[in-house]
Amino acid sequence: MIEDFRFGSMMVSGRKYTSDLKIVGGKVVESWWRKEGHSVHMEDVDDILAYAPDFLVVGMGEPGRMQVTGKLKSILAEAHINLIEEPTPQAVQSFNELHRKGRKVAGAFHLTC
Repeated sequence: MIEDFRFGSMMVSGRKYTSDLKIVGGKVVESWWRKEGHSVHMEDVDDILAYAPDFLVVGMGEPGRMQVTGKLKSILAEAHINLIEEPTPQAVQSFNELHRKGRKVAGAFHLTC
């Protein structure tokens, strides 16, 4: 599904995106803005929580500056959603592998820092 990632851009299903994005139910939600720049809060992923995936893969940026809040980690654990937090290049690989295996997976990707 994700064909390429380079700092600042991602190719998904033949389309290039240049801003942060989410993938929920196989659909891209582009221009993803968060409540607080480099923190991911529950409100930032309410559509993903409603989708109730088995896995949420968070691409933390190329060097990994973006972080999931402790509160959101607790909410995900209570909902039995496995969280994978990795720098975006590795997160792309994890997302694609889960997607290829037919797992119910959602992704949230920071494309820069």
